[in-house]
Amino acid sequence: MSRGTTVGAAGTQPAPAAPRPARADTGSAIGRIAHSPQFRQLVAERTRFGWILTGLMLVVYFGFIGLIAFDKALLAVKVGSTSSLGLVLGVGVILFAFILTGIYVGRANTRYDALSADLKRSLGQ
Repeated sequence: MSRGTTVGAAGTQPAPAAPRPARADTGSAIGRIAHSPQFRQLVAERTRFGWILTGLMLVVYFGFIGLIAFDKALLAVKVGSTSSLGLVLGVGVILFAFILTGIYVGRANTRYDALSADLKRSLGQ
């Protein structure tokens, strides 16, 4: 069965059209939210911070992958009696992801929640 069709009692029929997203008219509630300076500030700050954290994670992850590809001897260096530097760095990459998640949650619970509350107050909700 191909996309865009449904099988009914009479056979294959075209699938119903997807609902259209609501327009952001300035008179509607969505429009008032979308055009408010507080909402734009919230979106801009959250997007910028998300890209910064994403960039940091990509640098750490691909740095680790680069070490695996180009300097296996370094990663084979023994650390302690049973583990290698590669294992320690691999665990470090995972821990770094958890730390970035914690940083984002902390910022979301403080700064972004405050901006959301300001937005609600400004819209009278």
